[in-house]
Amino acid sequence: MDSMLLGSFPKPFSFTIGGNFGRRKTSVVNHYASSYAPTVSWHKRKIQKEHNFLRFQQLSLNNPYKGIKGGSTCQGCNRKYVVKAASEQSFESESRGLDPKNIWDSVKNSLDVFYRFSRPHTVIGTALSIISVSLLAVEKASDLSPLFFTGVMEAVVAALFMNIYIVGLNQLYDVEIDKVNKPYLPLASGEYSFHTGVLIVASFSIMSFWLGWVVGSWPLFWALFISFVLGTAYSIDVPLLRWKRFAVLAAMCILAIRAVVVQLAFFLHMQTYVYKRPAVFSRPLIFATAFMSFFSVVIALFKDIPDIEGDKIFDIQSFSVRLGQKKVFWICVSLLEMAYGVALLMGAASPCLWSKIVTCVGHAVLASVLWYRAKSVDFSRKASITEFYMFIWKLFYAEYLLIPLIR
Repeated sequence: MDSMLLGSFPKPFSFTIGGNFGRRKTSVVNHYASSYAPTVSWHKRKIQKEHNFLRFQQLSLNNPYKGIKGGSTCQGCNRKYVVKAASEQSFESESRGLDPKNIWDSVKNSLDVFYRFSRPHTVIGTALSIISVSLLAVEKASDLSPLFFTGVMEAVVAALFMNIYIVGLNQLYDVEIDKVNKPYLPLASGEYSFHTGVLIVASFSIMSFWLGWVVGSWPLFWALFISFVLGTAYSIDVPLLRWKRFAVLAAMCILAIRAVVVQLAFFLHMQTYVYKRPAVFSRPLIFATAFMSFFSVVIALFKDIPDIEGDKIFDIQSFSVRLGQKKVFWICVSLLEMAYGVALLMGAASPCLWSKIVTCVGHAVLASVLWYRAKSVDFSRKASITEFYMFIWKLFYAEYLLIPLIR
């Protein structure tokens, strides 16, 4: 009986077992056949099992979407899940992008970057100086008319455009220096690319000249043109220029713009273009020009005191590098105290009582505060020196509040 059975099944037969992941063939050897085939070792059976398992994997990969009973495969399920997840994630991203809070945060961040790029202390100084000098042209109450405010607005906007051109150009050529001295500036920090900086600088210079030309005031146009030339010569790195490398030339550039151009050109803009009066140089105008000459020299000297580290690295021969921070600091303080002393004498000689009181008291207070703050500066801390430099700009603003009251 055993011989007959073995003869009936000379070879192992196979049948198909269904599953959710495909088909595979399994060899089934009759118990009796295995009894009469002692030469099949356990090792061979192990190899056969491994072969069958690999064949199962290959068939599963070749039929990823089909099962024995028409059921969904795992890969099909996964694909549906990925598509659904991607759709939900895309919708979520769009929702976040349209969120008013995110839009507002983006706008605030953009404004903050541009605010730092424009060097706000110079912008405030430019606007205040033009308004103050324009008030010197006012002779009676009726002069404060819409014509006055229009003339002032035209001058301020055109000058601010030029101011942004000048400070932006300086940052374009000082990127590596600013990475040491002022890493918070947008070009140094990488918040603005060099291309973006060039675009902003070029745009604001064009807008400044365009507005000056449209207004048609020659004093205003010449003020913009001279500022453009000196601001470019101060920063641009070409032969015979980049005057900021030379302490005297750098100081002369700032003095010419802040003390002479701003005082005289914008006064003449109001006096001759807006009011159509003959050009005159009044006592208050002469005082403002002389006082701001002192102040401009101080700003030109003091601005390099906090930046001495980067200037040394890039061979910028400022007075601070040559003479030392502390010495230049006290030279600046002494110059300002001298200027306040002259202002006190000017106020005392005024024929107008209220102007005399305001001028004397105001300048005495400013001189006292300056001396008190100067003694508290810690030269071992850059932050302390920078803070005092910003305080000097506040004194600059305060002076322009006093100048229109000088009579």
